Amino acid sequence: MNKILQIVPRVPGGLDGVGDYALTIASKLRVKFGVTTVFATPEISSVTNAGGFEVRPLNQSFGAKEFDRVILHYVNYGYQKRGVPFGLLSILRQMRRRHSFKLLTIFHELYASGPPWRSEFWLQPIQIHITRSIACLSDNCIVSSENFFSELHRLVPDVRTLLHPTPSGLEEPSLSPEQIAKRDPHRWVIVGGTVLAERSLRSFARAIALIPESIAPRALIVLGGNENSVVRSLLADLVRSPRRHSAWRGIECDYRPRIAASEASDALSTCSYAWIDYFHQPDVETSVVLKSSAFAAACAHAVIPTFPHRGTPISIAGDRLPGPFFVESSGYEVPNAEDRPKVGQAIYDWYQLRASSDQLVCGISVALELNP
Repeated sequence: MNKILQIVPRVPGGLDGVGDYALTIASKLRVKFGVTTVFATPEISSVTNAGGFEVRPLNQSFGAKEFDRVILHYVNYGYQKRGVPFGLLSILRQMRRRHSFKLLTIFHELYASGPPWRSEFWLQPIQIHITRSIACLSDNCIVSSENFFSELHRLVPDVRTLLHPTPSGLEEPSLSPEQIAKRDPHRWVIVGGTVLAERSLRSFARAIALIPESIAPRALIVLGGNENSVVRSLLADLVRSPRRHSAWRGIECDYRPRIAASEASDALSTCSYAWIDYFHQPDVETSVVLKSSAFAAACAHAVIPTFPHRGTPISIAGDRLPGPFFVESSGYEVPNAEDRPKVGQAIYDWYQLRASSDQLVCGISVALELNP
């Protein structure tokens, strides 16, 4: 069988974390194993195309002999606005009854949590029920961090699980030590989807005065997401407001929404530090950021991820990623200009060993019993 079905929340492409993840897998499987991917999503009602791959409506019937391997990208809020996708669970059960196939579920999320005045607090038991049910239907699962790994095994003790961080959605360039070392330490970047980019820019503006002078931002690139008037307004305000930091005078701001992955990769390769405001709640274990393709993109380009608050160590199999680095009102821990090349190189090396898409697809091939 030379076809794989990938189920995704929406049509892949456009610096969309889960979609880019799925496209990366599809491209690598085609090159390494000669396998063709067909995507299916509940977002559409007719067949379309993304990145050179066919995309079908999820409710379209599939022939019993068309696919013997299926990859499900599970993001509970991606399939249902309250994070309780019973419709998806029903479709999977029907597919299991009608066809024989291997199911690999990539859990980008397990379930949500929140305070009592938010819906996720009350819906969490239902979300957990759906997660447990999908894990039980799966032959293998993939999670992105050790805390997700532990939690999934708590929910389903006998589940077969692989651990692999989300890879970069913006290519994975081969960088020499010289290319990493020669960068301007005053060049910063914010990368990610529309919501992440706006949230990160807001906290970045508040933190500018706290960033050490030797790496103070003199250029800022904002990459990805859809066109956002709020982001443009915030950038204009920063340019007009040098009072925030002496080094802020004359800063160059470059906003590139809906940018092609190759162009974004080229821009990212010129930057030294990335500002990432990923967490809604600062008490979440920092390793959860391993499910972020924006964080992975920074690491893959030897750009030093920097957060607006302190965090907990990030590691895979005891191999710790440098950091986490932060800048907050009570202090900061971030490499200075002199140490930046060494730290950037260490982050880049860690990514190649622990988080690259080649490593991911190797694990997927084992789980799905693919032969090169």
